[in-house]
Order: sequence, then structure tokens, then C-alpha cells
Amino acid sequence: MKKCIIIMNPESGKIKKLDNKSMFYDILRKYGYDAEIRYTKHMSDATEIVKSLDDDIDLVISAGGDGTLNEVVTGNVQRKKKLILANLPMGTTNDVANMYGYTNNYQKNLELLLSGVKKKLDVCYIEDKVFVYVACLGDYIDMAYNTPRGLKKKFGKLAYIMYGIREIGQKMNKYDIKYKIDDKEYSGNYSFIFITNATRVAGVDDIYYDVKLDDNMFEIALANPKNKAEVLKMLVQLTTRDVKNVPGIKYYQTDNFEIEFLQQPKTSWCIDGEEYKTDKTKFKFKIDKNIQMLMPKENVEKLFK
Repeated sequence: MKKCIIIMNPESGKIKKLDNKSMFYDILRKYGYDAEIRYTKHMSDATEIVKSLDDDIDLVISAGGDGTLNEVVTGNVQRKKKLILANLPMGTTNDVANMYGYTNNYQKNLELLLSGVKKKLDVCYIEDKVFVYVACLGDYIDMAYNTPRGLKKKFGKLAYIMYGIREIGQKMNKYDIKYKIDDKEYSGNYSFIFITNATRVAGVDDIYYDVKLDDNMFEIALANPKNKAEVLKMLVQLTTRDVKNVPGIKYYQTDNFEIEFLQQPKTSWCIDGEEYKTDKTKFKFKIDKNIQMLMPKENVEKLFK
């Protein structure tokens, strides 16, 4: 039998609703895996678990949300011998899982990944910190990590809207920045900064029409809406057109990006749905292709070269 470790975040929204965890073992055995569930106990615990695993583990499944997946990938890139990973969505938003082609049924999802294909993925970095699909900064973005966990468990995605209503009356922040892409220098004043390796962010599908997860490139979107009415207009346009064609958004595709804030940002970066606190004002982004992911066949042709 092959060896599988399931790293499960007990605080993820859907895990509390599991009525039969033996189902995991039964399905995995059907595919030739002897499985063990390990529960995370605190922030970054999944990273430490992955780093400590034996080299003979055949598969590591991240059972949680996008934040748990980030921790699992972070642990894996720090290993000398990389392990094969898989994502089993059990969180609230699950942007990565929806992009991969998962459903809302966790039993079906387990079958989909175990009968799926292995693909090499690009891994992005802000400084030395990994992000799987998004690093972003701007107003409202804190909803991803500041929405109370109890609210998310009770109301799911609606919780983000309920929490976000509180911020509608607040003044919108803007950031004066200098940035460098492919040795060319630029400057500007922006309210939102997105660095992504994904077709879906914050529940919005097909933001980019030509993203590939193995092209050694990430996408950059810098937005400068003048007020909150323009923010809403941009969001509506993003549901019907490619981000490159939305007025007020500058788009780039690269493998090397440097940014400097002329004043300390008033908000934190959001990395894969979690807060990234730092006092730095200069950041360098890079990319590396060094993990393998077992994933459903559903969207492979669309997402990979």
C-alpha cells in the first residue's frame, strides 16, 4: 500500500460538518493508499508537519481552505525531497479548488483527485514567503482574514459580505508606489495591487483568460479607482471581461517584479486569504517551479501548457 498523510484543519468550515471521517480511509484504500489524518493545532502547524514527514510518503493531502494549502506548500518547498501534494477543499471560499475543478461534495472531490493527474506547478514568492495563487493589498481585502471565524462557519461566503458592509463608509486608501518589471521602472498611485497565479480570485472566475499555472509567469493588476462607485463598476466588469480590458487597471505578466511604497501602507498584504504583517516598504516577487500536485482532470487542459 502507498502511504498518504491527510493534513486537516479542524477550524475549516466544512470539516465540522463531516459525519463519517472513516469515508476518507475507505476511499483512499480503494485507490491503494494507507492513510493517516493529522490535525493542525495552530497557525503554521501544517508547514511544520510537512517538513517533518518521512521521505517515503507517497501523497500529502491538504484538507482545509486556501490558507491551509499555503502552509502545506510552504512546508514542501522547504524540504530537500519534495513530496506530491493534493488539495481537498474544506474551507469557505476555496478559490484554488474551484479553479482546479472541484465540486461542493468532499467525497466526490476525494475521488476526483485520486483519479486525477500529477502536474508541476509554479510557486510564487513575496520576498521569501510562498503564495500559491494571490498576494494582494488594498481596501476590503482584509475581509479574507478579519471576518470572524464563527461568522464564516455559520454563514459561509455571506459572512464576508456581512463583515464588508462595515467598511463601506470608510475613506478609500491610495498608495504612491514605484515599481520595476523586466528592468523597466514605473510609478503611480493605486488603490489595489494584485499579484496572482490564478484564473479565479475572491470568488470571481476567469479574471484572466490566458493564465497557465506552469508557464513560469505571474500576473499583476494595479487598479486606481477614484471612488467606491468605480470599485463596484470594476467588479461588475470583471465578471464579463478579461482584466486586461477593464479601464483603470494596468496589467502585466512577468517572472520578476519589484515594488516600493513611498509611505508605509495602512493595510496588510493578504497572502492566499491570510494576513501578512510586515513593516517593509520594498518587496521583490519571484517564481519557481518546484512542486507536483495531484489534481482533477477537469480543468488541466485549460490551466496548463
